[in-house]
Amino acid sequence: MSAPSMPIRLRTPLNPRSPDEEHRAATPLELFFDLVFVVAIAQAATGLHHAVAENHVGDGVVTYIFAFFAIWWAWINFSWFASAYDSDDVAYRLIVFVQLAGALVMAAGISSAFDENTWGVAIVGYVIMRLAMVVQWLRVALADHEHKPAALRYAIGISAVQVGWCLLCFMPDGWYYPGFIGLGIVELAIPVWAERSAPTTWHPGHIAERYGLFTIIVLGESILAATLAIANTTITTNYDSELASIIIGGLLIVLAMWWVYFASSSEDLLTSMWRAFTWGYGHYFVFGSAAAVGAGIAVSVDYATDHAEISQLTANLSVTVPVAMFLVGVWTLHYRYRATSIIQQLYTLVFAVAILLTSWLAMAILATGLLMAALVGIKIIVHARQRAALDAVAASG
Repeated sequence: MSAPSMPIRLRTPLNPRSPDEEHRAATPLELFFDLVFVVAIAQAATGLHHAVAENHVGDGVVTYIFAFFAIWWAWINFSWFASAYDSDDVAYRLIVFVQLAGALVMAAGISSAFDENTWGVAIVGYVIMRLAMVVQWLRVALADHEHKPAALRYAIGISAVQVGWCLLCFMPDGWYYPGFIGLGIVELAIPVWAERSAPTTWHPGHIAERYGLFTIIVLGESILAATLAIANTTITTNYDSELASIIIGGLLIVLAMWWVYFASSSEDLLTSMWRAFTWGYGHYFVFGSAAAVGAGIAVSVDYATDHAEISQLTANLSVTVPVAMFLVGVWTLHYRYRATSIIQQLYTLVFAVAILLTSWLAMAILATGLLMAALVGIKIIVHARQRAALDAVAASG
C-alpha cells in the first residue's frame, strides 16, 4: 500500500525553494492553471480568425497582440513566482484560485475587445490576476527577509501599474492602444527593477518544463482551431483538393512545430538572470505565433470554402507569417546558442524565409507543411551527426 499523503497546511511562510532541487516537476495546481488559460487563448485565437476572415486584418492583429500579451504576462508571472515560492498551502492555493477566476473574467472580455473594441471586462479580469500576485509577494516580504527588497518592489510596482489599467477603463477609445503600450512597458520593467535588488531563486529545470507545457497548450489550440473550422465546413461542403491540402499541410505544420521546439532541452540555457529575462520574454513571440497558426489555418479553410472576404494571398499569409515567426523565435532563443557552424546558424532562418515565399503559391499551406517536415528531417540528421561526434570523442578519451 502507498503511504498516506501529508495533510495540506493552512498557511506556511513563503520561503524560497532551492534552485538545485532534484526532480522538480510541475504541480497539479500549475497544470490546472494552464488548463484554465486554454480558455483565454482560445478566445484570442478565435477573435483573430474571425477578424482576418472578415478582412479586418489590421484591427484583428493589433487586438490579438494586446490580448495575448495580457494572457502571456499573467501566465509568465505566475510560473516564475511558483518556481521560486510554491508552498502549496491552503492560502497559496486560494490565491491562485483568485488568479484563475481573473483569467476566466479576462477570457470572457476578449470577444468584446475584438468585436467592439471594448476592453473593460478583459482589463478587470487582468487586474484581478495581478492583484492576487501582489498578495503573494507581500507574503514573501513577511517571510523571506533576504529577498524582501525584491518582494516589496514587485508588490509596489504591480499595484501602481494596476491603478493605471483601471484608469484606462474610463478613457476614450483613442487612449486604449497608447495606454496599452505604455503600461505594458512598465509591466515588463517591474521584474527587471525588482530582481536587481535581490534576485529570486527560480529553478531552471522547472521553468524549462513550464514553458514546454505552455508550448504544448498553444500548439493544441492550433489543432483545435483547425479541427473546428474543418468540421464546420463539412456540414455544407464536400472535401476537394484545396481543402485536403490545407488539412495535410496544417497537420504537418503543427507536428513539425512541436518537433522543432522540443528538439533539445532548454534548461542548460538558463545560466544567468539576463539570459533568463531574454529567454522568458522572448517566448511571447513563440507562444503568440504558435497560437496564431491555428487561427491562420482556420482562415485558410474559410477562404477555400468561400466563407472569407479576403484574397488568397492574405489567407496564405495568415499561416506563413506566424510559422516563420515561430521559427525565428525558436532560433533566437534556442538554436543560435547550439550551432557549431555557419550553416547550422543559418539554415533555420533560410527555411523561415522560404516559408514566407510560399505565400504566393496556390497551395501555400501544403508547401509550408512540406518545408517544415524537411526542416525536421535536416535537424534529425544534424543532431545524429553531433551525437556521433560526441560519442567518438568520448570513446577516444
